[in-house]
Amino acid sequence: MSRKEKVIIGMSGGVDSSVAAWLLKEQGYEVVGVTMQIWQDEEEEVLEENGGCCGLSAVEDARRTAQLLEIPHYVMNFKADFKRFVIDYFVSEYLEGRTPNPCIACNRYVKWEALLNRSLEIGADYIATGHYARIRQLENGRFCLTRSVTAAKDQTYALYNLTQEQLSHTLMPVGSYSKEEIRRMADQIGLSVADKPDSQEICFVPDQDYAGFIERTTGAPSQTGNFVQADGTILGQHKGIIHYTIGQRRGLGLPMGRRVVVTEIRPETNEVVIGEQEDVWTDHLLADRLNWMSVPDLTEERSASAKIRYNHTGTPCTLQKTASDQVRVQFHEPVRAVTPGQAVVFYDGDCVLGGGTILK
Repeated sequence: MSRKEKVIIGMSGGVDSSVAAWLLKEQGYEVVGVTMQIWQDEEEEVLEENGGCCGLSAVEDARRTAQLLEIPHYVMNFKADFKRFVIDYFVSEYLEGRTPNPCIACNRYVKWEALLNRSLEIGADYIATGHYARIRQLENGRFCLTRSVTAAKDQTYALYNLTQEQLSHTLMPVGSYSKEEIRRMADQIGLSVADKPDSQEICFVPDQDYAGFIERTTGAPSQTGNFVQADGTILGQHKGIIHYTIGQRRGLGLPMGRRVVVTEIRPETNEVVIGEQEDVWTDHLLADRLNWMSVPDLTEERSASAKIRYNHTGTPCTLQKTASDQVRVQFHEPVRAVTPGQAVVFYDGDCVLGGGTILK
């Protein structure tokens, strides 16, 4: 009798990863559940509100699910990796006037790289997650992510940075189902997490006060500075650049008599530039820190669709390489609030072509 292939599944305690574990077991894999401890030091009262992908309560929910599914469950400590690749990066990007995407960094360096390396060391063939995405091997031999069957839950944008090695050892069983189908399955199996709410967008800042988190982490209060127009005319004083992002309209506290927006952040002079609504529309951007997925590299100008944020539906564009690790994205129609530090992800139909970090 041939050996069952072993899968280490990251179990967050949520409904998606719980059903993913059940699906894999049904498909005949030897399934082992792992909950990753990455930042958990929360107070007891936070547990009920933030029982998402990283909370302490996730461990107990995952353990109960594993017991019901009759699979082993372990807790692995990845706090050092999480601090280095996610929290330190998150803080430094905001201090540099950029708006980071910590979930993308966590996926690439913690949920995949750290977990996959440890899983392969203990004899696993694959790792698996409850992400809404699918993996396909193309005719050119490369692996690519394709959108999940439900556009409303598609998570390929946050996974564009995965490597070929990581994709070749990854299974994503829930990408072929809608959220409603996953919850129905969980209910039919008898999982206690069937109706559990989805996790917070950024798990380690449960109150969504990014500036407060950065101040507590660095031990330094925000440095106030000037709101200015593009020409340098001073309009007032801001609370510190970590409080602002491109396209922001609320919380500016400027008596301008009309709605104005943040159009630029200048960390070198500690200035936040204020402009009009039309100033945050553009038809191009530059991106670096590229990761190509369905192709090994961009060798010629080509058409694609690009998403500049998670909830952006995508805009047709033309891609042109301008340096070894830089691409110019020319949109066929203007897009709003291109934000340095955020990801831009390129699609060829439903397949992820690649992506990078918005430079300017």
